[in-house]
Amino acid sequence: MLKDRLVSLRKEKGLSQYEVADRLGFSRGKLANYEQGTRQPDYDTLNKIAEFYGVSADYLLGRTEKKQFEEDENLFFFDMEGLNEDEIADIKEHIEYVKWKSKQGKEE
Repeated sequence: MLKDRLVSLRKEKGLSQYEVADRLGFSRGKLANYEQGTRQPDYDTLNKIAEFYGVSADYLLGRTEKKQFEEDENLFFFDMEGLNEDEIADIKEHIEYVKWKSKQGKEE
């Protein structure tokens, strides 16, 4: 999965292996090995590649189809920690109201 995603992302950006390797600070051969699947990047390199392409490491590793981490999704659930079911339902209703109100403003 990693090798396919690396090739796909590089091609989406219209870059050569030389250009990507140069920008990331390693050899074209090293990048080619990652793209061929004959070598796996270490943790720091994986994060560097993810940051370069603007995607999550989970996306590179095939753990998700979402290219980017969406902070709102996890923050919403994190902020509900310690609340009971009724309080969580109230929050969800309020969010739906705010979304509805926003949509109404855009239609006018």
